[in-house]
Amino acid sequence: MAPTLDLERELAEQGFDLIVGFDEVGRGALAGPVMVGAAAVWARDLDSLEVPDGVADSKLLTEHKREAMFEDLRAWCAASAVGQASNQEIDEWGISYALGIAALRAVNEVERELKVLSGLRVGAILDGPNDYISKAAGTFDAPVVPVAPNVTTKVKADQSCALVSTASVIAKVTRDRLMVALAQGNSSYAPYQWQHNKGYGSAVHRAAIAKYGPTPLHRVSWHLV
Repeated sequence: MAPTLDLERELAEQGFDLIVGFDEVGRGALAGPVMVGAAAVWARDLDSLEVPDGVADSKLLTEHKREAMFEDLRAWCAASAVGQASNQEIDEWGISYALGIAALRAVNEVERELKVLSGLRVGAILDGPNDYISKAAGTFDAPVVPVAPNVTTKVKADQSCALVSTASVIAKVTRDRLMVALAQGNSSYAPYQWQHNKGYGSAVHRAAIAKYGPTPLHRVSWHLV
């Protein structure tokens, strides 16, 4: 399945001024934050845009390919951002609400960078079947986004929609870089080998938790071992 801009153009035809694709990374990890990438284009620019060469769901690309296209994908968008919710927020709120807050943090950054004003319409495409963005909007912990996005969910949007694929790669590279930096920046984290597993539950990671216990970056409300 090759990503297209078909759904993005459908939303533009419905009158949305800004189209934003969202995808998450780190949902199933045992340590570190969950992140949601947001990649935005103006509807008026869609007729002249082409799908970025090689873009796909980040899970289908090698780490080398993701890194190689990262800056080009960011330049292709009108704006992009990655919002995150910490492991402590995940423990406090649960993963679904944490994802919603992370997504709203991302779109808030995008809209403020693009100076989106009231009166414009923002259409969003979210990978998966559940609209966790709208559920979190307007809650106590949510940022005040200039224009609330109107969310369309689509299963496998990360494979079929170019904006969502772009958001997927941007989010994945951003989170992977963070987990590597954390692993290398504190010797007490070395046994967990986050530079290899990025906080996910590999055998080595789980064995280190069993031997040394969780770190301040682990999601302690989860089944860790």
